Amino acid sequence: MPKPKDAFESTYPCEFYTPEELLEPDLMYTVPEIARLLQGLDPDATIDEGTEAVLVDWAIPWIMKNAADLVIAEPLEEDGPGYYGLAADGGDGT
Repeated sequence: MPKPKDAFESTYPCEFYTPEELLEPDLMYTVPEIARLLQGLDPDATIDEGTEAVLVDWAIPWIMKNAADLVIAEPLEEDGPGYYGLAADGGDGT
C-alpha cells in the first residue's frame, strides 16, 4: 500500500553507482556479487538468503540500465551463474 511522503522522517536522492565506480575493470561478477557491491559490501560477504533476494531485486534493474557499459560471459560451469563486467571500450563486447 502506498504511503504518504510525510509518513517518513526523511527522504534521500535516488543515486546509484556508475559501472566504472562499482566494478573493477579486470574482474567479472555474478548478479549476487554486484548486489552486494551496490550496498557497499564486499562481493563475497556472507548474508542471509532473504537479504540476498532483496539485494538481487535491486541489482537486476541496475544491470539492465547499465547494459551498454557492461559485457557478459557464459557460466564457467554448466549449472553455474553468468558473469558481468565492465566493457573495455564502452560497450561493444570486446
